[in-house]
Amino acid sequence: MAPTVLVVTALEDVTADWVVAALNERGAPVARLDPADIGPALTFGFRIGAGGPAWGGRLRTTSREVELDEVTAVYHRRPTPYAVPFTHLPWQQREFATAEARHGLGGVLNHLRGAIYVNHPSAVARADFKPAQLRRFAELGLAIPPTLVTNDIEAARAFAVDHEHVICKTFRGLPGGEDGHTGAIWAQRVDPESFDDALTVTAHLFQAEVPKTGDARVTVVGRRVFAHRVTAPDGVLDWRRGDWDELIQAPVTVPPSIEAALHSYLASFGLVFGCFDFALTGDGSDPAHWTAIECNPNGQWGWLPDAPAIVAAFADILSSRTEGGGRP
Repeated sequence: MAPTVLVVTALEDVTADWVVAALNERGAPVARLDPADIGPALTFGFRIGAGGPAWGGRLRTTSREVELDEVTAVYHRRPTPYAVPFTHLPWQQREFATAEARHGLGGVLNHLRGAIYVNHPSAVARADFKPAQLRRFAELGLAIPPTLVTNDIEAARAFAVDHEHVICKTFRGLPGGEDGHTGAIWAQRVDPESFDDALTVTAHLFQAEVPKTGDARVTVVGRRVFAHRVTAPDGVLDWRRGDWDELIQAPVTVPPSIEAALHSYLASFGLVFGCFDFALTGDGSDPAHWTAIECNPNGQWGWLPDAPAIVAAFADILSSRTEGGGRP
């Protein structure tokens, strides 16, 4: 048996390319697939029965054949949605084929016995809700902004009375349009005088604005922590909306109590990796300067100055069992 790392992601994924290259340098066998290739480019035959409590069998891509019992680690990055290969079908057939692929192929790939997942898709799904994130931050003793989730106009106005400056942000990113292009809705200051009946249509996330001096992005991979202070030259509320090439980034030391809380946070959701965002109200030396904003359980980190070290951290975890001869 050749212990193998299974990389589950879309074809065009530069971040995954870096990790695959690092695994190749370590001599770790890698098989890469996108579930949306299901069809002639991705075939499989999986079995379970009296022979044992684990799924076995083989999957084939255009370049690799892999036995399931060879997979010791799964890097689940950003695969194409299961629905994509079925968009040409009528609605009912499309929904049926999508569900069958997700529950059949995905149901096996997401339950490989003894494999390390970075991160497991079900763990990502659990950790992807901002209300759950904020509650867990608070449980761990981290400072969070006063927050209101509502579709009630009077509740929103009352919240604005209690806090001098209020911002609004989305729970999720803006979905792609019919033309396939995606967009973004940035965190923005709101005027309570503008609240009207449109607010009742869906849920809104309001927070008291933190009088920050900068932001911190903390990427945690296993036990390794990579942290940078991020400052936008024009002082925008949401640094993501500006020119990323103009961002000022500098290493920042995470206080021990904050770092311990981040490891506990990941463990509580069953995550190996996460990208945390903080608002800083000082130089970052005091834990009181750190206000937890959110954690992206499948965040981007390739733009960070220490991306090469982060690549190595991922490769170290994913190849740990290939180098050691497979499962313990």
